[in-house]
Amino acid sequence: TEYSNFCKLCLGAGGIYVSYIYHGSLQEDVFRFISSEGTKFEYAWFLQAVESFVSVALGWWGLVVCVPKKKSKQQQSLPLKYFGWSGAAQMAAKVCSNLALAAGLSYPVMILAKSAKLVPVMLGSLAVGGASYEWREYLQALAIVAGTCIVLLSSSTSSNPSIDHSSEGVVASTTTKSSSSMQAYLSESSSFRALVYILLALVFDGAVAGFQKRLQRDTAQVGIQPTTYDFMFWMSVPMFLISGLVSWTNGEWHAGVTFCLENPEMQGKIVRFSCLSAVGQFFIFYTLAHFDPMVLSTVTTTRKIFSVLLSLVLKGHSLPATGWTGVALACSALISELEVKRRRQRRKVDKKNASSSSPKRNNN
Repeated sequence: TEYSNFCKLCLGAGGIYVSYIYHGSLQEDVFRFISSEGTKFEYAWFLQAVESFVSVALGWWGLVVCVPKKKSKQQQSLPLKYFGWSGAAQMAAKVCSNLALAAGLSYPVMILAKSAKLVPVMLGSLAVGGASYEWREYLQALAIVAGTCIVLLSSSTSSNPSIDHSSEGVVASTTTKSSSSMQAYLSESSSFRALVYILLALVFDGAVAGFQKRLQRDTAQVGIQPTTYDFMFWMSVPMFLISGLVSWTNGEWHAGVTFCLENPEMQGKIVRFSCLSAVGQFFIFYTLAHFDPMVLSTVTTTRKIFSVLLSLVLKGHSLPATGWTGVALACSALISELEVKRRRQRRKVDKKNASSSSPKRNNN
């Protein structure tokens, strides 16, 4: 019924908003945190391993408890290879985003830059899925990239506020020219590393889009519709295995655990961050299962805009007028993207209705 659909939409959209807005706030807090000894949390691989483990646990619970046994047997023919590749690429994109934050990139700029994944997603879909795009969609991708660049450039001319070197209770004072020049060098080095990481994240986002296109094609060919918990479990398993292995071999696992033990307030932040990530994924797949992709795109896109604005207002980021112009340009492009998707979805519905009614006209 209409009331039932409304309740489902409120549940799905509300879950995405609450989960990911709070998740983003915690993500920013984790990488802005500086201990009383002056050390920062920079263990992106350790954080990804913990986050992936929670998603694996929730996905496994769902497969065991919520998926009927008959459907569970049918799922044995899922193309797990593409689940694995998609999960590995998504893990790499997440780690690179976290490394960019650890290098000092502010959360609002990271979100705007990640929104520019339209470009690699388009390239990946063109190369793998044989997709085609309207001229308006290319302009949207260009506007998002331009808006992000404006924010970055305006920040660099305004004491570089997009690169966040603030601390929670630790104030560094510089008294000599040598220390000042050293800070400038470190700031430039961190800015460059953050830029490299966010570009790599965009490349991996494009790879995720290509693998998921192939995954949708293969599952449709065998007549299987993966459940929410299939996506959560089979994509999170390679994410956990790879990030866990890397964090163990490069020493981040031990260093991350030690940092959390020495700073108990971080334990709660990381646990909440990981749980909200898993819950947010559940609500994304829940919304996609009950509504068309256009509804999900509307919810996730507006969530990004709210996350950027809330971070700018609540987290103490300062931007000059040109920076706000860049934010407005990028957000306007995101809203325009929704309109393109709405029109495309409408054309699909009209085409489907026309094809279903054409036999009746022929019979008459």
